[in-house]
Amino acid sequence: MKREDTIRNGHFLADRRWFFPIVITGLIAGAIVTSSFIKAADYSLLCSVANTRSPQGVGKGSATPIQLQAIIHYATSRITPQQNFREISVTFDVLKKRSPCNFLVFGLGYDSMMWTSLNPNGNTIFLEEDPKWVQTVLKDAPVLHAHPVKYRTQLKEADALLSHYRSEPSCFPSKAYLRGNDKCKLALRGFPDEFYDTEWDLIMIDAPRGYFPEAPGRMAAIFSAAVMARNRKGSGVTHVFLHDVDRWVEKVFAEEFLCRKYLVKSVGRLWHFEIPSAANMSSHGGAQFC
Repeated sequence: MKREDTIRNGHFLADRRWFFPIVITGLIAGAIVTSSFIKAADYSLLCSVANTRSPQGVGKGSATPIQLQAIIHYATSRITPQQNFREISVTFDVLKKRSPCNFLVFGLGYDSMMWTSLNPNGNTIFLEEDPKWVQTVLKDAPVLHAHPVKYRTQLKEADALLSHYRSEPSCFPSKAYLRGNDKCKLALRGFPDEFYDTEWDLIMIDAPRGYFPEAPGRMAAIFSAAVMARNRKGSGVTHVFLHDVDRWVEKVFAEEFLCRKYLVKSVGRLWHFEIPSAANMSSHGGAQFC
Protein backbone atom coordinates (compact mmCIF):
# COMPACT_ATOMS: atom_id res chain seq x y z
CA MET A 1 0.00 0.00 0.00
CA LYS A 2 1.38 3.43 -0.98
CA ARG A 3 1.99 6.00 1.68
CA GLU A 4 -0.52 8.44 0.18
CA ASP A 5 -3.16 5.68 0.05
CA THR A 6 -2.73 5.08 3.77
CA ILE A 7 -3.17 8.79 4.49
CA ARG A 8 -6.37 8.86 2.44
CA ASN A 9 -7.78 5.87 4.28
CA GLY A 10 -10.01 7.78 6.66
CA HIS A 11 -10.96 4.96 9.01
CA PHE A 12 -7.36 4.66 10.18
CA LEU A 13 -7.55 8.18 11.61
CA ALA A 14 -11.22 8.28 12.59
CA ASP A 15 -10.59 7.55 16.27
CA ARG A 16 -8.29 10.11 17.83
CA ARG A 17 -7.52 7.75 20.69
CA TRP A 18 -5.64 5.52 18.26
CA PHE A 19 -3.66 8.26 16.52
CA PHE A 20 -0.39 7.56 18.32
CA PRO A 21 -0.55 3.76 18.01
CA ILE A 22 -1.22 4.24 14.28
CA VAL A 23 1.86 6.41 14.05
CA ILE A 24 3.72 3.65 15.90
CA THR A 25 2.55 1.15 13.28
CA GLY A 26 3.66 3.45 10.49
CA LEU A 27 7.06 3.82 12.08
CA ILE A 28 7.35 0.06 12.44
CA ALA A 29 6.51 -0.36 8.77
CA GLY A 30 9.03 2.31 7.87
CA ALA A 31 11.60 0.69 10.10
CA ILE A 32 11.14 -2.61 8.30
CA VAL A 33 11.85 -0.93 4.96
CA THR A 34 14.88 1.01 6.21
CA SER A 35 16.28 -1.64 8.54
CA SER A 36 19.51 -2.02 6.60
CA PHE A 37 20.41 1.63 7.25
CA ILE A 38 19.86 1.74 11.00
CA LYS A 39 22.35 0.02 13.25
CA ALA A 40 21.82 1.16 16.83
CA ALA A 41 19.52 3.00 19.23
CA ASP A 42 19.37 4.16 22.83
CA TYR A 43 16.73 2.14 24.75
CA SER A 44 17.05 4.23 27.90
CA LEU A 45 16.19 7.41 26.02
CA LEU A 46 13.14 5.81 24.43
CA CYS A 47 11.90 4.43 27.73
CA SER A 48 12.20 7.86 29.31
CA VAL A 49 10.09 9.25 26.49
CA ALA A 50 7.54 6.48 27.04
CA ASN A 51 7.18 7.47 30.67
CA THR A 52 6.04 10.95 29.66
CA ARG A 53 2.26 10.67 29.86
CA SER A 54 -0.18 12.92 28.10
CA PRO A 55 -3.46 13.86 29.82
CA GLN A 56 -5.24 11.25 27.72
CA GLY A 57 -3.23 8.34 29.12
CA VAL A 58 -1.37 5.37 27.73
CA GLY A 59 -2.65 4.09 24.40
CA LYS A 60 -4.49 7.34 23.73
CA GLY A 61 -1.84 10.00 23.52
CA SER A 62 1.46 8.34 24.39
CA ALA A 63 3.43 5.22 23.58
CA THR A 64 4.17 2.34 25.92
CA PRO A 65 7.70 0.94 26.36
CA ILE A 66 6.79 -2.18 24.37
CA GLN A 67 5.66 -0.05 21.43
CA LEU A 68 8.91 1.88 21.43
CA GLN A 69 10.92 -1.33 21.76
CA ALA A 70 9.05 -2.68 18.74
CA ILE A 71 10.20 0.29 16.67
CA ILE A 72 13.80 -0.38 17.62
CA HIS A 73 13.38 -4.12 17.10
CA TYR A 74 12.23 -3.76 13.49
CA ALA A 75 14.47 -0.78 12.74
CA THR A 76 17.55 -2.81 13.58
CA SER A 77 16.49 -6.08 11.96
CA ARG A 78 16.83 -7.18 8.35
CA ILE A 79 14.08 -9.79 8.82
CA THR A 80 10.46 -8.75 8.23
CA PRO A 81 7.21 -10.28 9.58
CA GLN A 82 5.78 -13.20 7.64
CA GLN A 83 2.48 -11.45 6.94
CA ASN A 84 2.34 -8.54 4.53
CA PHE A 85 1.02 -5.07 5.32
CA ARG A 86 -2.51 -5.72 4.02
CA GLU A 87 -2.83 -8.94 6.03
CA ILE A 88 -1.49 -7.31 9.20
CA SER A 89 -3.95 -4.44 8.77
CA VAL A 90 -6.91 -6.82 9.07
CA THR A 91 -5.94 -7.78 12.63
CA PHE A 92 -4.88 -4.24 13.45
CA ASP A 93 -8.34 -2.92 12.55
CA VAL A 94 -9.84 -5.28 15.13
CA LEU A 95 -7.22 -4.48 17.77
CA LYS A 96 -8.05 -0.79 17.43
CA LYS A 97 -11.54 -1.61 18.68
CA ARG A 98 -10.86 -4.44 21.15
CA SER A 99 -7.50 -3.60 22.76
CA PRO A 100 -6.64 -4.02 25.58
CA CYS A 101 -7.83 -7.58 25.15
CA ASN A 102 -6.85 -11.24 25.44
CA PHE A 103 -4.94 -12.15 22.28
CA LEU A 104 -3.80 -15.73 21.66
CA VAL A 105 -1.23 -16.34 18.91
CA PHE A 106 -0.27 -19.78 17.63
CA GLY A 107 3.36 -19.33 16.67
CA LEU A 108 6.30 -17.28 17.89
CA GLY A 109 7.94 -15.45 15.04
CA TYR A 110 9.39 -12.27 13.63
CA ASP A 111 6.05 -10.51 14.06
CA SER A 112 5.59 -11.32 17.76
CA MET A 113 6.97 -8.02 19.04
CA MET A 114 4.60 -6.22 16.69
CA TRP A 115 1.50 -8.10 17.90
CA THR A 116 2.40 -7.42 21.53
CA SER A 117 2.96 -3.72 20.84
CA LEU A 118 -0.41 -3.44 19.05
CA ASN A 119 -2.20 -4.72 22.17
CA PRO A 120 -0.71 -2.39 24.80
CA ASN A 121 -1.81 -3.19 28.35
CA GLY A 122 -3.55 -6.30 27.02
CA ASN A 123 -2.67 -9.98 27.46
CA THR A 124 -0.88 -11.36 24.38
CA ILE A 125 0.59 -14.86 24.60
CA PHE A 126 2.34 -17.04 22.02
CA LEU A 127 2.33 -20.83 21.71
CA GLU A 128 5.40 -22.32 20.01
CA GLU A 129 6.23 -25.94 19.16
CA ASP A 130 10.03 -25.51 19.18
CA PRO A 131 11.39 -24.95 22.74
CA LYS A 132 14.83 -23.97 21.42
CA TRP A 133 13.27 -21.30 19.24
CA VAL A 134 11.37 -19.97 22.27
CA GLN A 135 14.67 -19.56 24.13
CA THR A 136 16.26 -17.85 21.13
CA VAL A 137 13.45 -15.34 20.71
CA LEU A 138 13.06 -14.56 24.41
CA LYS A 139 16.79 -13.96 24.73
CA ASP A 140 16.43 -10.93 22.45
CA ALA A 141 12.85 -10.03 23.45
CA PRO A 142 12.28 -11.07 27.09
CA VAL A 143 9.12 -8.95 27.31
CA LEU A 144 7.24 -11.45 25.15
CA HIS A 145 4.93 -13.94 26.88
CA ALA A 146 5.50 -17.33 25.22
CA HIS A 147 4.93 -20.99 26.06
CA PRO A 148 6.55 -24.04 24.43
CA VAL A 149 3.84 -26.60 23.61
CA LYS A 150 3.59 -30.11 22.16
CA TYR A 151 1.11 -31.23 19.50
CA ARG A 152 -0.07 -34.81 19.12
CA THR A 153 -1.01 -34.66 15.43
CA GLN A 154 0.83 -34.87 12.13
CA LEU A 155 -0.12 -33.26 8.85
CA LYS A 156 -0.32 -36.62 7.09
CA GLU A 157 -3.16 -37.58 9.46
CA ALA A 158 -5.45 -34.76 8.29
CA ASP A 159 -7.95 -36.96 6.43
CA ALA A 160 -8.07 -39.53 9.23
CA LEU A 161 -8.62 -36.79 11.80
CA LEU A 162 -11.63 -35.48 9.90
CA SER A 163 -13.13 -38.96 9.84
CA HIS A 164 -12.36 -39.40 13.54
CA TYR A 165 -14.09 -36.16 14.50
CA ARG A 166 -17.25 -37.12 12.64
CA SER A 167 -17.55 -40.37 14.59
CA GLU A 168 -16.30 -39.33 18.06
CA PRO A 169 -19.00 -37.74 20.27
CA SER A 170 -16.44 -35.89 22.41
CA CYS A 171 -15.51 -33.94 19.25
CA PHE A 172 -19.11 -32.93 18.48
CA PRO A 173 -19.71 -29.18 18.85
CA SER A 174 -22.37 -29.61 21.53
CA LYS A 175 -20.02 -31.72 23.68
CA ALA A 176 -16.50 -30.67 22.71
CA TYR A 177 -14.06 -29.46 25.35
CA LEU A 178 -10.27 -29.18 25.43
CA ARG A 179 -8.60 -29.72 28.80
CA GLY A 180 -8.28 -33.43 29.48
CA ASN A 181 -10.19 -34.51 26.38
CA ASP A 182 -8.27 -37.69 25.57
CA LYS A 183 -10.90 -39.15 23.26
CA CYS A 184 -11.01 -36.34 20.71
CA LYS A 185 -7.67 -36.35 18.89
CA LEU A 186 -8.20 -32.80 17.64
CA ALA A 187 -8.55 -31.31 21.13
CA LEU A 188 -5.38 -29.61 22.31
CA ARG A 189 -4.46 -31.08 25.70
CA GLY A 190 -1.44 -30.75 27.96
CA PHE A 191 -1.16 -27.02 27.26
CA PRO A 192 -0.45 -24.37 29.95
CA ASP A 193 -3.33 -23.56 32.31
CA GLU A 194 -3.45 -20.02 30.95
CA PHE A 195 -4.50 -21.41 27.58
CA TYR A 196 -7.60 -23.06 29.06
CA ASP A 197 -8.45 -20.56 31.80
CA THR A 198 -8.49 -17.42 29.63
CA GLU A 199 -11.38 -16.38 27.44
CA TRP A 200 -9.69 -15.20 24.25
CA ASP A 201 -11.01 -12.20 22.33
CA LEU A 202 -8.68 -12.68 19.35
CA ILE A 203 -7.00 -15.87 18.16
CA MET A 204 -4.30 -15.82 15.48
CA ILE A 205 -3.43 -19.18 13.89
CA ASP A 206 -0.09 -18.86 12.11
CA ALA A 207 1.44 -22.08 13.46
CA PRO A 208 2.40 -24.84 14.02
CA ARG A 209 4.31 -25.92 10.93
CA GLY A 210 2.22 -27.48 8.21
CA TYR A 211 4.34 -27.86 5.10
CA PHE A 212 5.67 -31.44 5.35
CA PRO A 213 3.95 -34.74 6.27
CA GLU A 214 5.49 -35.18 9.74
CA ALA A 215 4.79 -31.57 10.78
CA PRO A 216 2.06 -31.08 13.42
CA GLY A 217 -0.20 -29.21 11.01
CA ARG A 218 -2.85 -26.71 12.11
CA MET A 219 -5.77 -29.13 12.29
CA ALA A 220 -5.94 -29.19 16.10
CA ALA A 221 -5.33 -25.45 16.42
CA ILE A 222 -8.24 -24.69 14.09
CA PHE A 223 -10.56 -27.15 15.82
CA SER A 224 -9.62 -25.88 19.29
CA ALA A 225 -10.08 -22.25 18.28
CA ALA A 226 -13.60 -23.11 17.13
CA VAL A 227 -14.35 -24.87 20.42
CA MET A 228 -13.08 -21.94 22.51
CA ALA A 229 -15.06 -19.45 20.43
CA ARG A 230 -18.30 -21.44 20.76
CA ASN A 231 -17.78 -21.85 24.52
CA ARG A 232 -17.31 -18.12 25.04
CA LYS A 233 -19.22 -16.77 28.04
CA GLY A 234 -18.50 -13.07 27.64
CA SER A 235 -20.19 -10.63 25.29
CA GLY A 236 -19.27 -10.24 21.66
CA VAL A 237 -17.76 -12.58 19.09
CA THR A 238 -14.37 -14.27 19.04
CA HIS A 239 -12.18 -13.02 16.20
CA VAL A 240 -10.16 -15.83 14.60
CA PHE A 241 -7.46 -15.07 12.04
CA LEU A 242 -6.08 -17.94 9.98
CA HIS A 243 -2.97 -17.51 7.83
CA ASP A 244 -1.80 -19.64 4.87
CA VAL A 245 -5.30 -20.45 3.64
CA ASP A 246 -3.79 -21.14 0.23
CA ARG A 247 -2.84 -24.56 1.64
CA TRP A 248 -5.34 -27.43 1.45
CA VAL A 249 -5.44 -28.39 5.14
CA GLU A 250 -5.91 -24.83 6.39
CA LYS A 251 -8.72 -24.21 3.92
CA VAL A 252 -10.57 -27.50 4.47
CA PHE A 253 -10.37 -27.41 8.27
CA ALA A 254 -11.39 -23.74 8.34
CA GLU A 255 -14.49 -24.50 6.30
CA GLU A 256 -15.28 -27.48 8.53
CA PHE A 257 -14.84 -25.82 11.93
CA LEU A 258 -14.67 -22.02 11.58
CA CYS A 259 -17.44 -21.94 8.97
CA ARG A 260 -17.80 -19.92 5.77
CA LYS A 261 -20.84 -18.13 7.16
CA TYR A 262 -18.64 -16.54 9.83
CA LEU A 263 -15.92 -15.46 7.37
CA VAL A 264 -16.00 -11.65 7.29
CA LYS A 265 -12.82 -10.78 5.41
CA SER A 266 -10.29 -12.43 3.10
CA VAL A 267 -7.06 -10.62 2.33
CA GLY A 268 -4.13 -12.31 0.64
CA ARG A 269 -3.52 -15.58 2.48
CA LEU A 270 -5.45 -14.49 5.60
CA TRP A 271 -9.05 -15.26 6.55
CA HIS A 272 -10.82 -13.40 9.35
CA PHE A 273 -13.76 -15.06 11.11
CA GLU A 274 -16.16 -13.62 13.68
CA ILE A 275 -17.53 -16.58 15.61
CA PRO A 276 -20.42 -16.14 18.07
CA SER A 277 -20.81 -18.23 21.18
CA ALA A 278 -23.04 -21.28 20.96
CA ALA A 279 -25.59 -19.49 23.14
CA ASN A 280 -26.01 -16.89 20.37
CA MET A 281 -26.35 -19.39 17.53
CA SER A 282 -29.76 -20.21 16.14
CA SER A 283 -28.71 -23.86 15.83
CA HIS A 284 -25.72 -25.41 17.56
CA GLY A 285 -26.64 -29.06 18.07
CA GLY A 286 -25.72 -32.07 15.99
CA ALA A 287 -22.39 -33.51 15.00
CA GLN A 288 -21.08 -30.70 12.77
CA PHE A 289 -19.83 -27.20 13.47
CA CYS A 290 -21.14 -25.56 10.30
